[in-house]
Amino acid sequence: MRNLELLKEKLQSPQKVIIVPHRRPDADALGSCLALSMYLQKKGHDTLVISPDDYPQFLFWMTDNEKVAIYENEDKTALDKKINEAGLIFCLDFSSLDRIEKLGKPIANSPAEKVLIDHHLGKEDFAKFELWDTKASATAELIFDFITLLGDQKLIDVAIAECIYAGIMTDTGSFKYSSTSSKVHRNIAVLMDRGLNTERIHRLVYDTNSENRIRFLGFVLDNRLEIIRDFKTAYIYIKAEDLKKFNSKTGDTEGLVNYALSIEGIKLAAMFIDRTDGISMSFRSVGNFSVSDLAAKHFKGGGHKNAAGGRLAIPLEEVIKKFKEVLKEYEAELKA
Repeated sequence: MRNLELLKEKLQSPQKVIIVPHRRPDADALGSCLALSMYLQKKGHDTLVISPDDYPQFLFWMTDNEKVAIYENEDKTALDKKINEAGLIFCLDFSSLDRIEKLGKPIANSPAEKVLIDHHLGKEDFAKFELWDTKASATAELIFDFITLLGDQKLIDVAIAECIYAGIMTDTGSFKYSSTSSKVHRNIAVLMDRGLNTERIHRLVYDTNSENRIRFLGFVLDNRLEIIRDFKTAYIYIKAEDLKKFNSKTGDTEGLVNYALSIEGIKLAAMFIDRTDGISMSFRSVGNFSVSDLAAKHFKGGGHKNAAGGRLAIPLEEVIKKFKEVLKEYEAELKA
């Protein structure tokens, strides 16, 4: 970790700490923030988690989630004041300030020292302290490492363990992705020794679907899934009217792209969603095909080699057309 000793020294005295995840936080982003917050509170620090926007209902079970401030919904002047008064700002599960949108400016302008803990490619150099490892399975794994580096593994209780586990479990696809190292399993063993019930967390995250979400899933797979066999590619597109029809909530589209990738013979999967602020995109791949490169080059995005995202403010039809054109550039790789 960059400047670990300096950070240790700063944490010797009580600090006002702001902790921030990326926009539309998932289990890794939110779990990492809440786990870190609970740990720092045990050390005597005053913490506040500020999310750029809301997060899925299937994460409401996480301890202290009700204390999270939602920047887009709350008094921005009051939150900006807290950000400006902080001694430390932890930026978790993102490495570029544009990933937190309107929250980026007050974070950048705050005199507080910044701490980056992340595992994504394409890091910006805005933080004094960094724990950045693109080989890590999840930011939650790095939170575990951070607590361990500070010599405080004994302070991990059940609530902290649950948040860390949720982040690792989801970002590894329930431990099926190549990022699942033997170290990950050893860390999980430590969390289980702290009282973690893995079955409980799996059910809370994956088995609490609303009826609307299941019907939405069926509709999407039946009506919005396209396959381009020549390029070993499948994609899902979701119109704004689809979201409205099924009263889609935050998180209802999470993981849908993986259904496209699960089709036999598919190397590349994409999902395009028509939201009020533009077209959000998710890309997944298997093997050596880098969706991070594809997303960064063509869709103003990035992420990991096999999982990335992007966003464009153009009509859905144009995004799909652009995607099909882009495939030609990668024809040799996809057909190999």
